[in-house]
Amino acid sequence: MKKKVFAVLTGIALTGSLLAGCGGKSEPAPAASPAAGGQTAAVQPEKTLVVAGNGATVETLMKDEIFKKFNEKYPDVKLSYVSGVSTEIVAKVKAQKSSPQIDVTIIEGGEQEAGRKEGLWEQLSDAKIPNMKKVLGDLKVSENSGVAVNYTPMGISYNVDEVKAKNLPVPTSWNDLAKPEMKGKLTLSEISSNFGRSALIMLAYANGGSEKQMDPGFEKLKTIAGYMPTFAKSAAQLQQNLQDKTALYTAWTQARSIVQADAGLKLEFVIPKEGSPVVPNVATIVKGAAHPNASNLFIDFLLSDEIQQLYGSKLYYNPAVSVKLPDDIAKKLAFDKAKIVKTDYQVISDNTAAWIDRFNKEIAPLTGK
Repeated sequence: MKKKVFAVLTGIALTGSLLAGCGGKSEPAPAASPAAGGQTAAVQPEKTLVVAGNGATVETLMKDEIFKKFNEKYPDVKLSYVSGVSTEIVAKVKAQKSSPQIDVTIIEGGEQEAGRKEGLWEQLSDAKIPNMKKVLGDLKVSENSGVAVNYTPMGISYNVDEVKAKNLPVPTSWNDLAKPEMKGKLTLSEISSNFGRSALIMLAYANGGSEKQMDPGFEKLKTIAGYMPTFAKSAAQLQQNLQDKTALYTAWTQARSIVQADAGLKLEFVIPKEGSPVVPNVATIVKGAAHPNASNLFIDFLLSDEIQQLYGSKLYYNPAVSVKLPDDIAKKLAFDKAKIVKTDYQVISDNTAAWIDRFNKEIAPLTGK
């Protein structure tokens, strides 16, 4: 199988690859003015900023640490956080297009691309976000419509102790999810979720297809559907199924797997031999956002070494810039970069609605059969 992989940047270690209401426009920020020596004075943020992103541990880190650190630099900015999954956030931004209520979103790459096609994001520049220059080249976002702030690889996680005790297969291929031994021991997301969609795409790759030719993936998923009572509707459901041991295997990210392992669930994460995509989390500024100065400053802050290290140490996301992580964290986040499959977000975005329709017609009715 021919794979498109991220180029490994020479000399750079990738290890250390979205409403609460704020209606209406805020007061304008003071205009920047020329300073001595012909330099431009520091940009002044507006007094409000609304950020949308994932919930759970991501929301906790944002509110408890990142917001507080940002306020140490900009104490007059009132920060609000809107939690939700990436698809919901994009839908909210689209619904509010004529009067944006959110300034900054931090969403998964596939959903960010869908929003780009809808014209939802401002174009970012390193003149206003200097730390963009540090972001690893393979994480570049189309048309600078956003900037990756971290990433994590997709793969398969399994319960080490239970798999060993029951003499079950240790997964090495995406096709292992279709082995008969998986029946009653597997949980996967619906393909409206990035986890389920990525698994479907990689099942296509494992059987001679790709995101441009999905028939092999759908055929394999028909078998897998019969192994489960239902497809999970959320990451929380996947997590619960693993915790109560109604499932011993799932397809999701390395970051999720490590967080659960830290919580006492002994999971092993593997990238199958056919490879895996990475899931970047991409920061955007909503087109027409009420607080553009604060938005640019906040995204730049997310790309600072301090916050990049927090993403690695607290959430187990790989930093989007080259930073030094503690040795134990770097070891946890290490994976074979040569196995990364660089999927085409535009192709995925263009076809997701049709795939979901096909999934609902051909795959979902087969669960539990």
